[in-house]
Amino acid sequence: MKVTRRTVSIGSLGLLAAASSLSPAHALDDPLLDPFEGKSDFWLAVDAYIYGYPLVTMEMTRRVITNVAKVKGTKGPMGQIIKVREYPDSSFTDVTAPNADTLYTTAFIDVGKEPWVFSIPEMKDRYFLFPMLDGWTTVFEVPGKRTTGGGAQTYAITGPGWQGKLPEGVTEYKSPTSIVWILGRIYCTGTPEDYKAVHAAQDQCKLVPLSSYGKEWTSPPGKVDPEIDMKTAVREQVNKMDAVEYFTLLSKLLKTNPPTAADAEMVGKMAEIGIVPGKDFDKSKLDANFIKRIPEVAFARIMLHFKLSDGDIKDINGWGYTTKTGIYGNNYLQRALITAIGLGANRPEDAIYPTSTKSKDGVFSRAYSGSDDYILTFPKGQTPPVKGFWSITMYNEEYFFVANPINRYSISARQDLKPNADGSINIYIQNKSPGVDKESNWLPAPKGKFILMMRLYWPDGSPPSILDGSWVIPQVKKV
Repeated sequence: MKVTRRTVSIGSLGLLAAASSLSPAHALDDPLLDPFEGKSDFWLAVDAYIYGYPLVTMEMTRRVITNVAKVKGTKGPMGQIIKVREYPDSSFTDVTAPNADTLYTTAFIDVGKEPWVFSIPEMKDRYFLFPMLDGWTTVFEVPGKRTTGGGAQTYAITGPGWQGKLPEGVTEYKSPTSIVWILGRIYCTGTPEDYKAVHAAQDQCKLVPLSSYGKEWTSPPGKVDPEIDMKTAVREQVNKMDAVEYFTLLSKLLKTNPPTAADAEMVGKMAEIGIVPGKDFDKSKLDANFIKRIPEVAFARIMLHFKLSDGDIKDINGWGYTTKTGIYGNNYLQRALITAIGLGANRPEDAIYPTSTKSKDGVFSRAYSGSDDYILTFPKGQTPPVKGFWSITMYNEEYFFVANPINRYSISARQDLKPNADGSINIYIQNKSPGVDKESNWLPAPKGKFILMMRLYWPDGSPPSILDGSWVIPQVKKV
């Protein structure tokens, strides 16, 4: 089904009525009425909101992550590498959907004034990737095991319009925007020995401005802005902005994070409502009656894309996933959706994240619950086909880890899974132990509802493959 302006308007009226100038009764009594009929500037503003959602969200994320004086935990100043040293446990609630497979090594940089040089040490056979995202969330380069191999490598990340000479042995990666997020991941088994090895690799990653490359350089302390909200979730902060606040920030960001040539049509449309790259927002061109309604309707439209996506989101055997991430072209709606539900997503060649939807129980579908026992069976030789690694992670309803007696938050081949007599492998998904002889294959569940996420890093592109649909994810079945 194609998501049109009219279907979004109709579908979201009930959701938005309580917060709008329309009464709930009006929305219900006349469900086919488009309250914005003829208001082309309103719909231009909705399109502009969706177009700019990734850039605004990236900037707000950057502000929160870098608003500290020194690196601590998952935050660090601009231009400084954040090194996550261990996997979180069930008490961790800072970030939803944490993983227990890779240790993050990340940094935000501004390449608008000068390039930054990023060096990765020799990783040998260890799986790693360091995707680089521009301000629009496009993964413009991905150095890593899949693309550049395991040897030591050094890159100069340059900004829009930069021209100059680089030192010998330094490869240029040109960012389309001034904002760049290096979102590195290094595989780790989680044992004390492997933690030590990965920490050593993290400590050898280096990040310096080009003018200081090859010299002694000490990063300055970060600047802390007390006005930045460090407690409210970034998405909530973005969604709370009215249209004037939002478009004022978007216009400011467009000065250093320009649209691409392919965005020419959208750029032309935005000019009609006062958004012109390189200039401040002209709010006089925006109908004041719709300042609050534009963000409401636009975000509803983004989230409806999850349900009405014409194949962007696949639902197979109770698992939902997409292969349209990392590079979006002019698919602004998909780009905004991934920003809203999975900021920082990789290219599909690097990772796919099937997430459980609901369990099929006869003719009914219902949420997975720890009051029931489940089994996921991989037929012989049909575990997830990857060149990196695969895992299945257990989350509660809020996408956080679940406390359990064996402190296991995910299950994968590193658990030394025991096969059945026919070579198939059962994964036991339940609240209580399936027995000592089966505990190697046990993914502990909470007593209440839960969510499963499968991670396939570097999915094999040759059949059978999840990329072309020739490998099908098995259904999680109730025992």
